[in-house]
Amino acid sequence: MTLQRHNPAELSPPTGFSHAVSVAATGSRLVFLAGQTALDGDGKVVGETLPEQFETALSNLLAALADAGGTPDSLARVTVYATDVADYREHAPELGRVWRRLAGRDYPAMAVVGVVRLWDTQALVELDGIAVL
Repeated sequence: MTLQRHNPAELSPPTGFSHAVSVAATGSRLVFLAGQTALDGDGKVVGETLPEQFETALSNLLAALADAGGTPDSLARVTVYATDVADYREHAPELGRVWRRLAGRDYPAMAVVGVVRLWDTQALVELDGIAVL
């Protein structure tokens, strides 16, 4: 299985995402990763700031992926749901550093979607994804 990232020259240069990801897979499987927030092992939201919560949510997503047998470079698609897109944009450089430290530099196709609130009212961000193993 190979994932190829596509970033056409005629599109704005991507920062922290790929414009498209194609998969050449024979005998592979898709893993659908449920939305993960900054819940700790006791089911409590941890972290007061968006970067703190983003790190925990991404760690949770990667833990679910690892349990399914995947690694961060297996991620083909990630959607980020943020309760405050302006706050997300303001912290984007820091969030990028968190991503690179935990998941590396092979970015999946990504989108950030602004939402009114998440399931846990204290949650500021949620991530879900699709991986190919």
